[in-house]
Amino acid sequence: MPLSDAQKAVIGRWDLMVQTPGADQPAWLEITQSGIQTLVGQFVGWHGSVRPISRVDGDSSGLRFSIPPQFERGTGDLTLEGQLQGDQLSGTIITPDGTSVTWNSRRAPSLRRKVPPTWGEPITLFNGIDITGWHVLQGASQWEVVDGILRNVKPGGNIVTDQKFGDFQLHLEFRYAPHGNSGVYLRGRYEVQVLDGPTEEPDSHLQGGVYGFLIPSEIVTNGPGEWNTYDITLVGRQVTIVVNGTTVISQQAIPGITGGALDSDEGAPGPLMLQGDHTPIEYRNIVLIPAV
Repeated sequence: MPLSDAQKAVIGRWDLMVQTPGADQPAWLEITQSGIQTLVGQFVGWHGSVRPISRVDGDSSGLRFSIPPQFERGTGDLTLEGQLQGDQLSGTIITPDGTSVTWNSRRAPSLRRKVPPTWGEPITLFNGIDITGWHVLQGASQWEVVDGILRNVKPGGNIVTDQKFGDFQLHLEFRYAPHGNSGVYLRGRYEVQVLDGPTEEPDSHLQGGVYGFLIPSEIVTNGPGEWNTYDITLVGRQVTIVVNGTTVISQQAIPGITGGALDSDEGAPGPLMLQGDHTPIEYRNIVLIPAV
């Protein structure tokens, strides 16, 4: 049986805000048509990577799906139910530990730019002396500046620019110890992975990937204990990532926010965030050229 009008109405990408007991948390949902009669999708929660949805059930009363436990505490399925009112979806989520939370959402913007950007003057985001222009979120600050290097001495909070940006070109350099793990969040929403991990087979969860979504063409790294560079251009959703001079992702669209995003307001400017909650990491020479 072909999809009903009610089922077709929920197809698309949705930026969610989930009202959890501790704080509001961003999430993301995509619903697509598979074949003639089935809805499938993808879901990003406030923890972890994007997860496939094998089937989305829907009718005039709303939509619902379940996915197995992956990143949250608990052993039950994550179950989502929602209703469409106008151009907004809202409903409830039962998390794997049995907690019931409410959520609301709006359609994600396309972010397609009609004309190419005009680039402004470079902004030095890190002055090499202190963390002026930055603040720490989501944990205690373990960040310090030593010999022109921004580093965290142990896992703690993430460090975020005070300024927010739309489209930009970004250059930064990073260095990790063996098994180091960090990330660069573009607009505070899209994580480009920084990782001392396997190099044999590219994966979106490895260095140069957009976490869970975009796979680099190859894993490029100078290895632990050595400086690596990122040159990243973000225009709307289109991202180009150059690692140590090698383009590994070229003008690919980022579908939605990644786990750990600061918010799900994809149409708004956002800050640069450097992840400090996994392992010690070092950054330097952080320069951004904004679109004007």
